[in-house]
Amino acid sequence: MDKFTAMNAFANVASKGSFAAAARDMGLSRSQVNRLVIQLEDHLSSTLLNRTTRKVSLTPIGQAYLQRVKAILNDVEDTERLVLSENEKPTGEIKINAPMSFGTLYLGKAIVAFMEAYPNIRVQLVLSDELIDPVANGFDMTVRIGEPSDSLSLIEHTILAMPRILCASPQFAQQHPTNSIQDLKKTPCLHYGNLPAGNRWKLLGPEGGVNVQVKGVLCSNNGEILCEAALKHLGVALLPTFIAGRELQCGRLVRILPQYQASPLSLNLLYPPNRHLSERIRVLVKFMQAQFSQLPPWGLLS
Repeated sequence: MDKFTAMNAFANVASKGSFAAAARDMGLSRSQVNRLVIQLEDHLSSTLLNRTTRKVSLTPIGQAYLQRVKAILNDVEDTERLVLSENEKPTGEIKINAPMSFGTLYLGKAIVAFMEAYPNIRVQLVLSDELIDPVANGFDMTVRIGEPSDSLSLIEHTILAMPRILCASPQFAQQHPTNSIQDLKKTPCLHYGNLPAGNRWKLLGPEGGVNVQVKGVLCSNNGEILCEAALKHLGVALLPTFIAGRELQCGRLVRILPQYQASPLSLNLLYPPNRHLSERIRVLVKFMQAQFSQLPPWGLLS
């Protein structure tokens, strides 16, 4: 028995004083409504309605039960109205996990703009370069930069691909001329510690793909630190344009072997699957897509 439908049928019959009128209101047959009320009475082991050929009336227990049923039905209606109003005007909290560099350079500003557009949404933004389990740690959305995830438990939305380039300070480039892959192998390099390949860089150039075992002088899991080291003339860094872009634009960094690039990194949004995706998550995905996919702040340098 569908208890909620049976309660609704009972309340309708009591309100209209007729099985036929209740059936028309619910879009059911008279026999279906009658069967629902009988099932409810059997479940409660009580007679709720007095039935005669002329009319239907409430028993004393039926009168008491009707008051409680009306309160329950009204609560359900209010709850549905609340959920529907959230879908029209998103509210609530979103807990987001994102990488440190991308979060401080770009995502933070985007989240502030998002909150200005949706003032009823609260955001908890946690920045970390650790690869954590979003579901186990209670995150509604995770921003990941790298290869697309192979997770079967999360929905993944790829926003765009971000190029990675070789770069160094003009002073370092002048002191350490790097005109070929062979030169690069002997040049001090700054590499990212979280990548599985470590100090082996996979590059794509005119002759195709090449693997370069570089001479690593600094390894870090933070791209901004590698960028700062490059600005201090410590070596060649392989950096995504969202980190190196501004420095390239103002001339504090220059391209090294510009005919070579590493495979781009994907900007991915991950969130748990849900048949009824919260409207606040839906509008955030749409906002992020608009914010970064058309012309991101580093786009002119891609």
